[in-house]
Amino acid sequence: MPIPTRLANDGWWLCERPATAQVCNFPLRTRSAIMADFTAPASNAGSVQDGTFPVKTAIALALAALADWLFYGHGIGISATIFAVAVACGSLLANLATLKRKQVLLAGALLLLGLVPAAEEFNAASLTFIVLALSVGLLLTTNRDRHRLGERAAALCDLYLVGPFRFFRDAIGVFNLPALKTGFAVWFIPIVLGGIFVFLLVSANPLIEKWISLLNPGNTASYVSLGRVLFWAVALSVIWPFIHVRWSGKRQMPAALTEAAALAQGMPSGRNDFFGVATILRSLILFNLLFAVQTVLDVAYLWGNATLPADISYASYAHRGAYPLIVTALLAAGFVLAAMRPGGPAERSRVIRPLVYLWVAQNVLLVMSSILRLDLYVQIYLLTWWRVAAFIWMVLVALGLVLIVARIVLNRSNDWLIRANLITLTATLYVCSLVNFAAVIADYNVSHSREAAGKGVWIDMNYLFSLGPQALPAINRAIALRGFDHTLVSRRGCLVEQQMKATASWRSWGFRNWRLQRALDVQPKSSTIGWFDMPICAGRDV
Repeated sequence: MPIPTRLANDGWWLCERPATAQVCNFPLRTRSAIMADFTAPASNAGSVQDGTFPVKTAIALALAALADWLFYGHGIGISATIFAVAVACGSLLANLATLKRKQVLLAGALLLLGLVPAAEEFNAASLTFIVLALSVGLLLTTNRDRHRLGERAAALCDLYLVGPFRFFRDAIGVFNLPALKTGFAVWFIPIVLGGIFVFLLVSANPLIEKWISLLNPGNTASYVSLGRVLFWAVALSVIWPFIHVRWSGKRQMPAALTEAAALAQGMPSGRNDFFGVATILRSLILFNLLFAVQTVLDVAYLWGNATLPADISYASYAHRGAYPLIVTALLAAGFVLAAMRPGGPAERSRVIRPLVYLWVAQNVLLVMSSILRLDLYVQIYLLTWWRVAAFIWMVLVALGLVLIVARIVLNRSNDWLIRANLITLTATLYVCSLVNFAAVIADYNVSHSREAAGKGVWIDMNYLFSLGPQALPAINRAIALRGFDHTLVSRRGCLVEQQMKATASWRSWGFRNWRLQRALDVQPKSSTIGWFDMPICAGRDV
């Protein structure tokens, strides 16, 4: 909270000695509107100008060089474990003076436990455990102010969602260039997220990719490796929060300054608001313009069946971008939640609200376009478990976007939004638990195959058999359409035997299995399908 400069300059006596207490951040600048910052993190080791900053910078650069050697252009395996250990050691060295030494052994044990899955095999799950082990260990050893579970969870979210951006802010802060810092603060998020959205839209839309390819930059990339520069920037931004630890939190303002700070609250502040109204406004304007391009193209070519350029097929345009567009919508939802946080300045803005509504509407249309793209793909290549799951996931994403708008319009809290999403997810899972997806997939694939409909792809009998006994009615139809095949009949017999074992005892009885068995028992015994009476699983060795 800003206070008058003279009062800040004369308030040195309100700070305790640096050797025994936290540092009060009083920037003493003459003829400046910059005031004391009482919202500085309580666990900070100091600002970017403290004496340890060069050492921390050297450690961060060394770790970035190690990341380059381990990861750039190479596959990831045990290298992830080595890098995690290096980051933990670098963090320990950089924050040695502020460590909670009693928690170091516990943090080390947690780190070793989290590295075991990555040593076994590196995958998404083991990466998650590495991330959790590093963050929890850092929280235990450096954060003295958070004891409740909710506070610790919020601190971890801040570490990974806000922490990476602090590297760029601190790097600019070293040079102490106010104009550059202000411009960087308000444009960094729009440019970075805008670049990510452009990448996703290009990967989803061959028409946009064609337009981008026309802007050929020549051979510049052969002289300067842009990929490696970006790799270093990302690596430093990920490493920096573990080296220059700054847990967010509010510090109690001395009572003697409360009244003066309240009087000065209306004065303009010199602080750079990294995610303030100016940043959010620029982001929403840029994002709406980017999404408008994709929206117009989808309306024209996907929904309106307009004529595409000769070198781009309609199938390529329709089938390519379902999944990248869903990732785009999820990132957009996360940005809206962060920008329109309850009580934040953007939530009360009459300019930002319409831009948010417009952007969410474009994202909902984006999700609907993704559903249409996936539907067109399924019409050609038939259904699978993953495609059914993708349909359900896309519907949930669209409902989540609508609920975000409802939260903003109804002025509800994030707890209300979480409850609404949990209710929606629970209801969806409950309905899905009552649907026989194996039978649905099998029936759809047989009915829309080339054998049955005269167009499309041939029936994938291996996939039908992998669906289990619930696919038996569809398998019977498929065998009848393809004609007698001893191998297929034998494999069908194995599924029948599996079904009979499942219904042999009342303990394993289920209504779905009972319905299937009843359908198999009343099956017509015509000459066309007389091979149903062949010995069960006769060709098990085939």
